Amino acid sequence: MPALRPLSVRPNPRRSRRWLWAGLALVSLVIAGAAYLQPWGARVPVVSVEPITRAPVTRVLAVNGRIAPVHSVDIRPIVGGTLETLLVQEGDSVTAGQVLARIDSKTQNAVIRQAMAGLDAALVAQEQARVSYERSQALGANVARSVLENEARALQSAEQEVARMTALLDQAQIVLQNHTIRAPIAGSVVTLNVDPGQIVDPTTLLLSLADLRDLVVETDIDEAYARQITRDQPAVLQLVGETATRTGHVSYVSTRVNVATGGLGVKIAFDTPVTAPVGLTVATNIIVDQRDAALTVPRSALVTNGAETSVFVVVDGSAHLRPIQIVDWPAARLIVTQGLSEGDLIITDAQGVTDGQVVKTEQP
Repeated sequence: MPALRPLSVRPNPRRSRRWLWAGLALVSLVIAGAAYLQPWGARVPVVSVEPITRAPVTRVLAVNGRIAPVHSVDIRPIVGGTLETLLVQEGDSVTAGQVLARIDSKTQNAVIRQAMAGLDAALVAQEQARVSYERSQALGANVARSVLENEARALQSAEQEVARMTALLDQAQIVLQNHTIRAPIAGSVVTLNVDPGQIVDPTTLLLSLADLRDLVVETDIDEAYARQITRDQPAVLQLVGETATRTGHVSYVSTRVNVATGGLGVKIAFDTPVTAPVGLTVATNIIVDQRDAALTVPRSALVTNGAETSVFVVVDGSAHLRPIQIVDWPAARLIVTQGLSEGDLIITDAQGVTDGQVVKTEQP
């Protein structure tokens, strides 16, 4: 019996050609996409840019200060002893010359009595010497010249003793007056450091007085900006706890920098009187410079190399490093004084950009 042979199937040439063309098309798409994306080459970075334009600029120095009185005084006793009486409390208002406290004066009163007794004795001795001298003068030639001269010297000595004892009494009375402590100025008691019965001496701070009708803001300016702060510069002030602002001006600039802190003392006066507790924090903006039209750049655009400052300017699709001069100041935008012209397109963030690099621009 003959063996069965499988039937042979002939390939379809049309179907094979269709698969071939589909593969070639897929390969062409892959090659075209790769040519477009160029994964093997460097991508062109996209950078944010802004055109340089002139605009009004205000240069401000922001600092924190504290409320302080224009007129204040620390009161210490001139003499030592026991604080017998304290007649004021912290926060009290006082007038000039008002009695604030008294120091025990028993010992000084005894000194005064002793000086008065010495003066009385000196006056008696002076009167006796005067009477004796005048009697001798009346006797004329019956009294020896040497006796008359001795009595004259005795009278002169008695007069000098009276003057000495008078001075001692005056001095004792002045010291007694110093046992009573009076207010040298009108104001308020802002600090009180003692209690009745306490032993005090000339080094003891009894209390502090301040005239709270005239207040200023005291602050320190970093020495880097010391030469740019002058009197009468305007300022905007905001007391802590308030949302409104007040106007003021620089009323005092110290002539010395504190070598320990590197700060320059400055006082800002309010344009209108203000009522506030001493020591209150005040946010202060000193207006250093105002310009109607100036070129500015963001600080993030700066490239520093030693003492040279530059920015990247986009020209014909490439970033070019250009040196500029600026007014250095603690602010987000800085005034450009040289190196840029209105209309220049600068890169706002210079990080990662190199000189001559091809870039794509994107304006915010």
